[in-house]
Amino acid sequence: MTHMPGVDQFTAALPNHANAYPAMGMLFQIAGSSSKALFDAQQIALLGHDADPCIAMAGQVGSQVKLRVGGSWLIASVRSLVLDQTNHGIVADIDFLGEGDEEALTGRIHRFRRGVTRYPTPGTDIFPVSAADMQQIYAADDRANIEVGTVYPTSDTRAALYVDSMLGKHFALLGSTGTGKSTSAALVLHRICDLSPQGHIVMIDPHGEYGAAFAGNGAVFDINNLALPYWLMNFEEHCEVFVTAEGAERTVDCDILAKCLLAARSKNRLAETIGRLTVDSPVPYLLSDLTTILSNEMGKLDKGTGTLPYMRLKTKVEEIKADPRYAFMFSGMLVADTMQQFIAKIFRLPADGRPISIIDVSAMPSDITSTVVSVLSRLVFDYAIWARDEPQRPILLVCEEAHRYIPSSSVGGGQAVRRILERIAKEGRKYGVSLGLITQRPSDLAEGVLSQCGTIISMRLNNDRDQAFVKAAMPEGARGFLDSIPALRNREAIICGEGVAVPIRVAFDDLEAHRRPASSDPSFTQLWRQSGQEADILDRTITRWRNQGR
Repeated sequence: MTHMPGVDQFTAALPNHANAYPAMGMLFQIAGSSSKALFDAQQIALLGHDADPCIAMAGQVGSQVKLRVGGSWLIASVRSLVLDQTNHGIVADIDFLGEGDEEALTGRIHRFRRGVTRYPTPGTDIFPVSAADMQQIYAADDRANIEVGTVYPTSDTRAALYVDSMLGKHFALLGSTGTGKSTSAALVLHRICDLSPQGHIVMIDPHGEYGAAFAGNGAVFDINNLALPYWLMNFEEHCEVFVTAEGAERTVDCDILAKCLLAARSKNRLAETIGRLTVDSPVPYLLSDLTTILSNEMGKLDKGTGTLPYMRLKTKVEEIKADPRYAFMFSGMLVADTMQQFIAKIFRLPADGRPISIIDVSAMPSDITSTVVSVLSRLVFDYAIWARDEPQRPILLVCEEAHRYIPSSSVGGGQAVRRILERIAKEGRKYGVSLGLITQRPSDLAEGVLSQCGTIISMRLNNDRDQAFVKAAMPEGARGFLDSIPALRNREAIICGEGVAVPIRVAFDDLEAHRRPASSDPSFTQLWRQSGQEADILDRTITRWRNQGR
């Protein structure tokens, strides 16, 4: 290591202004984003007893320090520390976050912004950042924002998320099971709803836990009231539902389905008004028409030759039509042209003070869930594309358990939903569609999707692979914060990207009981002490089980 000055040079006090703390170290190596500093171990020990929690934390991993460059204060985050025996100090890697102007009389920071205009030189003194400095650094500017918690380690500095920047470039909320991910997601969405009561938010809820949380300011749709018309599916989604064959047989079945589906759609009077009717056009048709056309096509063939694909398709269509579990989508009542009413209902057009739709897919048959999510996601995207010349109504699509629908594997079922969500991630912002991904397994997401998210809210992640995945997706300046991801407490998060001025560690606010999702962990010891009425519980449960209703 190159020779560095001893710690006796670090005790020079600041020039005369309100900040009375002496220098705690010195910069000795400078690079574009990450630099090296030498801290005075004795000075850090002294600061550790200060009443200000920010000063007391000075010099620790994840804390902030400041350096004066001309008339500005440069703020940096401490990423790593190592003991330096030669100089009796501590060598630290620091990452520059941004800069603020220095007030002439008080020496305080104001007008803080991201990025560095002018770098310091080796030998520049380093000072601790106080709670008053933190207030200035994290003070929200005039942009529309929501407050979600307090900045660590302060007790009163509020953490603000800039809504337009966060939604404009998508966001991801990550965290292992039990870290408070669902409550934090509900908190962020509630704050957005409170800010924009005429907004348009669609949330896919795979566990049925958000319905109760948004009963007051949203609409909840499940198998009982969703009434999703089957004819809104495009050809790819039809194939996922009706085609069961694999390999070469699948191609044959899909070709037959395309031909018969187009014929069924063309029977509708609407088809006459459409110049170019395709197999993807959202035109109503009767399932009975589809089976009749399949039968007629089969009748044209010589007996015993090539009728098997037609039989497979016809049997599957009739099976789904007769199965009560699929009635929310394939009921004979869903034949009318209700496209306008359905889109108005799901997209909250108008919102009337209830801007969020919770789509509870928990009671749907698992083999069709991904198709339902695919249809809803594609409707959001297609609506945005075809409404480009109209007054804009941006839509936020929030996907809980996102790794289910955007898996890293490009083979197997559910590829339609993977493709549309990947497309929204890449192109959505051009058309006013924002994507919010919530997942506990970021490493299982399709490659590239996480890097499309401009804002990342990362709660504690226990898995090494997940941590590495998130680090790869986050910007350079946030690296010091990322190392603390495994050490975060419940309902704490690192937020970085477009939605915040600089990366921050946040303790989320408490959410009122009636606004929380139904996702709390059961107390085994408490519940296992209770007994009685087991026969009635079983009777009611089995009735619901058999009726496939909740």
